[in-house]
Amino acid sequence: MDKTVKIRIPAGAEQILHRLEEKGFEAYVVGGCVRDSLLGRDPHDWDITTSATPQQVKQIFPRTVDTGLKHGTVTVLLDREPYEVTTYRIDGEYLDGRHPSGVTFTRSLREDLQRRDFTINAMAYSDSRGLQDCFGGLEDLENGLIRAVGDPMKRFGEDALRIMRAVRFAAQLGYAVEDETRRAMKTLAPTLSRVSAERIAAELEKLLVSPHPEMIRMAWECGITAVVLPEFDRCMETEQNNPHHCYSVGEHTIHSLLQARQDRILRLTMLLHDFGKPACKTTDDKGIDHFYGHPEKSAALANQILRRLKYDNDTRKAVVRLVRSHDRKVRLTKPGVRKAVMEIGEDLFPLFLEVKDADLYAQSLYQRQEKVEEMAEIRRLYAQILEAGDCLSLRDLAVSGDDLIAAGMQPGKELGRVLQDMLRDVVDVPAHNDRDYLLQRYLPS
Repeated sequence: MDKTVKIRIPAGAEQILHRLEEKGFEAYVVGGCVRDSLLGRDPHDWDITTSATPQQVKQIFPRTVDTGLKHGTVTVLLDREPYEVTTYRIDGEYLDGRHPSGVTFTRSLREDLQRRDFTINAMAYSDSRGLQDCFGGLEDLENGLIRAVGDPMKRFGEDALRIMRAVRFAAQLGYAVEDETRRAMKTLAPTLSRVSAERIAAELEKLLVSPHPEMIRMAWECGITAVVLPEFDRCMETEQNNPHHCYSVGEHTIHSLLQARQDRILRLTMLLHDFGKPACKTTDDKGIDHFYGHPEKSAALANQILRRLKYDNDTRKAVVRLVRSHDRKVRLTKPGVRKAVMEIGEDLFPLFLEVKDADLYAQSLYQRQEKVEEMAEIRRLYAQILEAGDCLSLRDLAVSGDDLIAAGMQPGKELGRVLQDMLRDVVDVPAHNDRDYLLQRYLPS
């Protein structure tokens, strides 16, 4: 117990703690909200743990939802705000590598805390009893360390996803992973094959959009990516003997992640943008490596990987399009930039520019200044195109599909082809975006 530590608890959570204590029960805020508060961050959720059973909680509070009674959880509604209140418990055996076979309620806070994953997540707090830190979580926070509670082999054996969570917390907080915990991660990494794709994807994305996406290197070193993203391992094994590069494909990928802002589409794109290189690698008679066709191959792999990880269609299509376009050369003319915007998409073109920058700054210094100047010129031309309001997509075309049907065309592929021909014309010469001109020029006589 440490009464010198003070945490500011929101009124609703404090009211629940007070009511439970009034009825003779122990009650604390617990887990991530305590960790984040100690780090000076605003917690997203305030979870509560108590010695009261679920039925006792339901008797104390008039508005509750039975969200997980068999695991001891009741959601208490206060002023329409939900708070999860969970009874102290001891988990049974984890037969499926994720869920305990059952739970046993206990009156001991320590027994409840010792089932949790990492020491920094195994602290509880109340104003009346202070900070309850049975496993050195506060010290690990101060030392920047991720450490499993108790035996790490047991903790990771209960839920293999905790192996990825260790890397994710290290990436989010900029912490190291304690040696024994890391050895257990490496030993049990193969058990991640039992974890669902959705849970893998969620942890991978949190790692990628963290302040330290380079921690994916730790996932590789621990054998995690060998199970959940084997394509990354092949990139780490592929050297690039080419004047434009100074890293292996995998290290270039890591450096490009660091160059991209913390946006999920951008970071996913930079992760996947060169995954096709290992399969496309050739070496010429001077010993220079080339990767002809790698954008298309990388796009195909990105599509396959994002499907495997159960990503939504909008995310998958955006990332695949950006991966396919990442090595594209844009002609330094207004028609050249307009054509690139049309083909990549108005919505994705700003991200395309960021992808190009991240890729560029993860390469060698060879021709760096020329590449930077080229990107500046593309941006200058793009700004002028936007200011002029040039037509860049079918929605801005002076002629619509309805116009063509009204003029006698049948719906179908031919109508779509005519609209695309009109758009290409207008992208090349903006003055041609005139209804009369387009109908006269492109409608069959």
